[in-house]
Amino acid sequence: MTTLIVEDDFSSRLILQKRLEQYGPVELAFDGKEAIEAVTARLKSDGCYDLICLDIMLPEMDGQEALERIRAAEAQAGFPVGRGAKVVMTTALGDADNIMAAFRREADGYLVKPIEKEKLEEQLRKVGLIGADNAE
Repeated sequence: MTTLIVEDDFSSRLILQKRLEQYGPVELAFDGKEAIEAVTARLKSDGCYDLICLDIMLPEMDGQEALERIRAAEAQAGFPVGRGAKVVMTTALGDADNIMAAFRREADGYLVKPIEKEKLEEQLRKVGLIGADNAE
């Protein structure tokens, strides 16, 4: 499983990276703009990421807009909705407006910080990236 973590907070980025690197390579982006660049580069070379963990509150371009652009780039590259990366929003924003906006933009999951290991693994199982035997 190849993962892109889009997170501007160092501690949050480090925690997610440590929790996800057991499943495969993890790449990092600081903001929405870097995320779009990483996704576009991957689509041109290897296909798409398996997982993108995307914060909403980011500099340059917020996660909601980045998600919209990621889905547009995937569609343009021939990956229709459901065939691209599994995108899990990882954010401090747990309000209904942000949650609904993320799912309208085709997010696959939503986790509110602080992100507990068990909830992350549960979300990965829900989106089909790990099996029940991957729980630790």
